[in-house]
Amino acid sequence: MATPEGDPFAEAAGEAVQTAVMSVRLVMAIADAVRRHQQRQKRGAEEELPPAEEAKEDAKAELKDLLPADISVALMAGADWPQLAQQLMALKRAGVDLEQLMPRVGEIAVTVRDAVVANEARVAREGTGEWEKMLRETLPAGPVREAILSSPTWPDIASTMARLDERGIDVRKILASAHDEGLGVDQAVAKVLAAGEAPTTSRDALLAYGPMTKDLDLPKDLDLSDRARALRQLSIGPRENEHFVRMVRAAMPGRDREVDLMVAAKHWPLVAARMAKMDDAGLPVREHLAGLMKDTSWQEARGSQLGSRLIQAANHVLSHPPGEAPPMGRPRVSTSAARSQSSTVGPSKAQAAKQPAPDVSAVATDRPGLRPPSRGRGR
Repeated sequence: MATPEGDPFAEAAGEAVQTAVMSVRLVMAIADAVRRHQQRQKRGAEEELPPAEEAKEDAKAELKDLLPADISVALMAGADWPQLAQQLMALKRAGVDLEQLMPRVGEIAVTVRDAVVANEARVAREGTGEWEKMLRETLPAGPVREAILSSPTWPDIASTMARLDERGIDVRKILASAHDEGLGVDQAVAKVLAAGEAPTTSRDALLAYGPMTKDLDLPKDLDLSDRARALRQLSIGPRENEHFVRMVRAAMPGRDREVDLMVAAKHWPLVAARMAKMDDAGLPVREHLAGLMKDTSWQEARGSQLGSRLIQAANHVLSHPPGEAPPMGRPRVSTSAARSQSSTVGPSKAQAAKQPAPDVSAVATDRPGLRPPSRGRGR
């Protein structure tokens, strides 16, 4: 059965407290069993339990300040509180010092409660991977997607998405609509903060443009200097990133130092993003990564350059069919092509002879601010 709609924090805290109360009940049941056994052994019979109503009032007074408030309130609200109160007062009558026993029971309960909370948080973090992938597939890179992933309530957002999905709701459609609304909020707040309505293209985004980012959904304000933020901008969670690092280690056995240098390199998030894109498309990422050990020309690099060279090699094997060798050295520039397309350098004489004369009027009208020369006029 699906979890009812409500405050995720309250639900998680309530479940943790109820689990802690269960531990209190368990300890009390064991203590009561020991009391009964001892009395049977020594006296041949158990002492009768005190009246329930009387025990409830006495136990309430006894427990004051002996247990954490949230646990004692939940304990007394339970349907079995009268029975527990009777057990407590029977233990006191049997000579048990509740002021020593109950704080120790409270420590047990707090340990259980905190463990449940920690486990809930861990499960929430681990369970967000599917929804990070959906965000990557559904929303364009930008301020809205980054805001969702960087929010401290992201695990709860993912949990809500999961519950909606369980009920047959089209979460992608909701995300698309929410993105438009969120973008409007982002722009409105940006105006108030005088930050502009849209982010300017960052230096990292400009410098990364090219083979490293071909076909990737790249945010305009990409910030590679902040590793955690860059991964969020590319919709890659910590667990997913760790998964990709392990894949590279498996592809490069015995090369942990080299892998560490690659992962520490500034452009690693772009390699991880390409792996994520391939993984989403069902492509054989591991088969591509195997190319890193088939062609080890990256070993020619030394020192700090090794990490960057491995980044380039990884991007190549991920972007090309398995087995295709990477280009040797720096890419060569075709000077003739550059001259023919240059706006400042004219073509060579040989090229000019091969090219038809341009339509001057058409060229002129394509350049704002220039008028074509009048026809029929000479000097």
